[in-house]
Amino acid sequence: MTSTNPSALAGLRIVELAEGVAGEFCGKLLSDFGAEVIKIERPCGSPVRRLSPFGRGEAPENSALFAYANTSKRSVVLDLETEAGRSVLEKLLLRADAVVDDHEPGWLARYGIDPAGIPESHPGLVLCSITPFGQDAGETQRHAEDLNVFHASGWGYHTPSGNARGRTPLKGAGRFLASYEAAFDAALCMTAALMDREAGGPGRFIDVSAHRVLYSRLDYVLGQMIIGDMDVSEAHTALDLGGPAAVLPCRDGFVYVWLSDETMWCELRRMIGDAPWMDEDFPPNWLQLACTTDRVNRTRRHLSEWLATQDKHAVSEEAQKRGVMIVPVNNPEDLMASPQYRFREYFHRLEHPVLGEALYPTVPYRMSATPPMPSQPAPLLGGDTQAVVSELGGQA
Repeated sequence: MTSTNPSALAGLRIVELAEGVAGEFCGKLLSDFGAEVIKIERPCGSPVRRLSPFGRGEAPENSALFAYANTSKRSVVLDLETEAGRSVLEKLLLRADAVVDDHEPGWLARYGIDPAGIPESHPGLVLCSITPFGQDAGETQRHAEDLNVFHASGWGYHTPSGNARGRTPLKGAGRFLASYEAAFDAALCMTAALMDREAGGPGRFIDVSAHRVLYSRLDYVLGQMIIGDMDVSEAHTALDLGGPAAVLPCRDGFVYVWLSDETMWCELRRMIGDAPWMDEDFPPNWLQLACTTDRVNRTRRHLSEWLATQDKHAVSEEAQKRGVMIVPVNNPEDLMASPQYRFREYFHRLEHPVLGEALYPTVPYRMSATPPMPSQPAPLLGGDTQAVVSELGGQA
């Protein structure tokens, strides 16, 4: 996908003080929309540069995670422990439209930035801070990681879905689920605040809690438990009352199955063919009016036996034609070959000076006039220090 139109956020300057996935991914979302994102790094580089997976080349330029989370940015090395470093930062802040930070509460104040006083000290500046539990978190919550946030939010309660009864819940998909979700909300809030400022509104401080972000994503099962419509059970059996939902093995991998109504059940019967077990105490409307843990368990067991003889993509395609919720659990090779991703032009090719050429995931949304797209690979450590400092009228 190419476009000669200006990017949606062209002309905006963002100073990124982040050193974690949450803040860096937030900055990436803004930079891929055309904002100039100046990433401030300590002399040894962002800690994310030392996180796997690693590609070819040497540290600090071989982290694929850093390369993904920092496309389209400029890297400026500043030692904020020195007066000279803080002086350059202050000059940048005076010329910036927004700042994104993801350090623990109180970190900004160490370098003379008072979040509460932003409207007075830096009129018009939008400052967004992403933390695990928000600025008012207690001492024991200030150093939380994604794992803590994920389970504190309630999401770990039904992970893995439909399997491993009585076993310790897993973290969930990916290492940084809470960070990515918080980054999306932070970028949205920052963009809204900048739009308000363009209409004459003030600068402001935005406090994003990753915990509250995930809590806001609670699905209907946990919501029903919170309001008392469904019993909470350590054995997770209450979840079964929402219908069979599970990751089940196929001949060549896994599929995710979710059945919720009479239409799905009847189409599944036609799809499977002769299946006597489906006539045993399974009225057509049982998923809506007579869903029990016993019926759900029997359905899972019999479906597992049938799916073990099926190929994941073929069975998923046939099920979706019939309106039955069976989808493949895709591996990286499947994703690269996905007709849907190809149609959406979801992957974008970039050449990194150390990691080489690779396909980068883009974003899940399209904009007709100003399509977001990585304009360049992640910067080398300090690669833009001289240029940026010179623009400020100083020397690096």
